Formats: sequence, structure tokens, C-alpha cells
Amino acid sequence: MQNVTAPDLAQWLADDARPSPVLLDVREPWELATAAIGGAVSIPMREIPARSEELDDETPIVCICHHGARSANVAMFLESRGFKQVFNLQGGIDAWSRQVDPAVPTY
Repeated sequence: MQNVTAPDLAQWLADDARPSPVLLDVREPWELATAAIGGAVSIPMREIPARSEELDDETPIVCICHHGARSANVAMFLESRGFKQVFNLQGGIDAWSRQVDPAVPTY
């Protein structure tokens, strides 16, 4: 698993020459209703083992949670299942809100 900072992820998403990652938000639905990155796929952490087959193991995946702990666990789980390009958003949606998009609320 690799970590990616919020500013680096913003640059990645803006770079048309680089394949776009799947933004996998592993937070609970109420958290997504509070703050989210547009275009993210929502699969709560507890559902990942049963739903990981919905994800392409060849596509880059950036796992997102509130502060980065749950998403790190999900990233490690996905790697153990053979996913090759898995990243953890360091600092989670909180870092995204504070460093990239202040319009996304903190909580």
C-alpha cells in the first residue's frame, strides 16, 4: 500500500495524461452525507470483504475515510486480495477539506 497526500491526489485527478483512480470511500453513509469528494464510490468498510469483487484489481484505487486509518486497513486488505495499485489518502477527507477543498465540510 502506498500513501497519497491530498494535494498529490488533487494533482493526479487534474492530470489528464494519468489514468484516473477509483476513489473508494469506505466511510459510513452518514459520513458521506456530511462530506465527500465528488465521484467517489461508496462501499462502507464493513462491506468490503463481500463487495471487493465490484472493483477492478488492475485500476488504481485510492481508499478514503475520515482520517486515514480505516482506509489504510481496507487498502491492505485489497492488496492481500491481489489488487495491484492501492493507495491510502493520508489524513482522509479531513486532509482533503483542509488542504485542497475548503468547501468540503470538516467534522
